[in-house]
Amino acid sequence: MSPVICFGQQPCGFFPRRFLFAKFQTARRLQSEIGGEIVFFYHDSDHDPRETRTTLRHRKTGEPFELNFAFANPIQRKFSPLYLKRVLPDWQARTALQLPAYVDRRWVELFRATTATNVADFCLAMYCGMGLLEGIRVSRSSDPEFRRAACEVSDFFVDVSHEGEIVRARRMDGALKLHKGGDNFVTLAHMEFGKERISPARDTRLRWMQSVVHCTHYVAGAGEQAYLDRTEAPEITFVNRETIDRSDEAYTELPA
Repeated sequence: MSPVICFGQQPCGFFPRRFLFAKFQTARRLQSEIGGEIVFFYHDSDHDPRETRTTLRHRKTGEPFELNFAFANPIQRKFSPLYLKRVLPDWQARTALQLPAYVDRRWVELFRATTATNVADFCLAMYCGMGLLEGIRVSRSSDPEFRRAACEVSDFFVDVSHEGEIVRARRMDGALKLHKGGDNFVTLAHMEFGKERISPARDTRLRWMQSVVHCTHYVAGAGEQAYLDRTEAPEITFVNRETIDRSDEAYTELPA
């Protein structure tokens, strides 16, 4: 069986965070050693707007500066999955004016030229334009075909309509709920749903992903190492991603 080297990540900034770049590097190094293909499990079903925060450093002063997408409304910002959070044209224009102080001209031009209409597509188009995806197969957790092929899990979210938006509601105690913070939840009206609307929770994501990807090796990030239940997938060889400094900041240092 030819090796299948996988790593997973939510969209994590319109310039990728350095820890994601380290996952790419680790997977490519492993591929050079054992062969096979690389699969990027792109978990664009996640809904947390903090995932796409992008921290850049000023080219002259070195001071960090945080950017993020603007969102159409509070419901979309907090609860819509990343593949359905809309990119606002005025946000892109405003942000493009700020970027020359932080990144090379080629990345400003790439940012301006990116035409994706949702946050997940925008990030993926940027990663592609930076050359990070060359030779890598991308599997997306939002893909209805991927969802239909995946195994059933007990802990999951469901994409459903709510106040004019599609939101990602947690299935809890037989009901669909939105977490408003702390112990506060909003219970949504009962509705029927199929597998094409389901995405996994954190602790069921590995088994759900593996039922479709069938990887032989998985590059695990520092956070994943703390919660992954490796006994759920004994057929996988887990590889820790390479270390990188300032791991939560954006990576924009690719050679020309």
